[in-house]
Amino acid sequence: MIDVIGIGIGPANLGLAALLEEYEDVSCCFFEQETEFAWHPGMLIKGTDLQVSFLADLVTMANPRSRYTFLNYLHESNRLHRFYTFEQFDIPRREFNVYLSWVAGELDSCQFGMKVEEVTDCQGGYLVKVRRLKDGSLSEYRAKHVVLGTGSKPMIPVDVPDAALPYVTHSSRYLEQQKELHEAEAVTVIGSGQSAAEIFLDLLQHQKKGQQLSWFTRSSEFRELETAELGQELFTPKYVEYFHSLPYEERMNTLPRLTGLRNGIDASTLSRIYQELYHRSVSGEEPSVIIQPMTELEAIQVEENQSLKLHLKQWQLKKEKSITVDRVVLATGYKPNIPAWFSAYEPLIEWESEEHFKVTEDFRLVFKDKRPHHFFTFTHLDHSHGTAATNLKLSIYRNQKVIQTIRGGKEAPVKQETAFQQFE
Repeated sequence: MIDVIGIGIGPANLGLAALLEEYEDVSCCFFEQETEFAWHPGMLIKGTDLQVSFLADLVTMANPRSRYTFLNYLHESNRLHRFYTFEQFDIPRREFNVYLSWVAGELDSCQFGMKVEEVTDCQGGYLVKVRRLKDGSLSEYRAKHVVLGTGSKPMIPVDVPDAALPYVTHSSRYLEQQKELHEAEAVTVIGSGQSAAEIFLDLLQHQKKGQQLSWFTRSSEFRELETAELGQELFTPKYVEYFHSLPYEERMNTLPRLTGLRNGIDASTLSRIYQELYHRSVSGEEPSVIIQPMTELEAIQVEENQSLKLHLKQWQLKKEKSITVDRVVLATGYKPNIPAWFSAYEPLIEWESEEHFKVTEDFRLVFKDKRPHHFFTFTHLDHSHGTAATNLKLSIYRNQKVIQTIRGGKEAPVKQETAFQQFE
């Protein structure tokens, strides 16, 4: 019987695996169906940085002495002196992916090419059926506790006709189609977040003569990410516990007000876009570019020549229009990736609404029949934990809470005095 089985290996479960290695009294195993670790591989555009400090690595906020810190990765990779001279807290996204891959390669508890096909109750915990994709063999494991860390999957806001699929790309696959997008005659980006901005900037920097570029978002503005110190205190355990204590309706009302903190665009990215446009305008050249907020994509239609007609609506004026393009990039975000086998547990757990299951402060699903063997989730947490749902720094806090619950009195409480503000 294994103490903990993690399902999916993204930054959250990878960080949990790294922290659990410190405890000889906790056995663990983590399964991932992909053959190797990759963190948003389709968005590792050259020149893009993390939106958080390198201190928000897998372990530093819990144990800066761990061998799995980003700084120790630099030391082991003979890059520490160069990083010192680099003098940046926001590190290249590609390097963060290399760091995560390095940690995954160091941990024997992380197994790739292993797809979890079913989880069911068994005596003393959970029975986890795992298929090795290389040879198709099926194995069974028993665990006292399981941790769901299957992350998210692309959100597609409209129906995409089958004939349009080769020409419509979600931002998660941008690098796969980058060359074709650079060469297309007309490209539209849909979305308002950091991914949309980075993709538009990349297209703008590679825009060939005569190419038409457009960027639409249904948001009222291209919102800059709020980075003021007091605002950042909402990404602390102290605020997360306050948020979780609120009634469900109040939490749902609060989420839209956190958008500027969670989903804005880096000021530097917005500045680089504006500077690119401004420099082009100096000689009197007007860029072949459309940038328009308050405009929603309503439908995609395939023309006879395989071009795409986009039906758009400026919702404030209730004004509809259509444009014809060769390619579309949907930087429209993500939705929770809940495995099919989870449906067996839906009648067994408590729900706060038709779409939101109830989650305790320490990230456990709430079963109708109380049980000592826990089912933790790091997936689908916006409604319960707000800023801690997807934030890299707070993923360490999530892992600390899980470890504290698993080990009980053996584990020191998570430090909570993390903000100067009072929230209640």
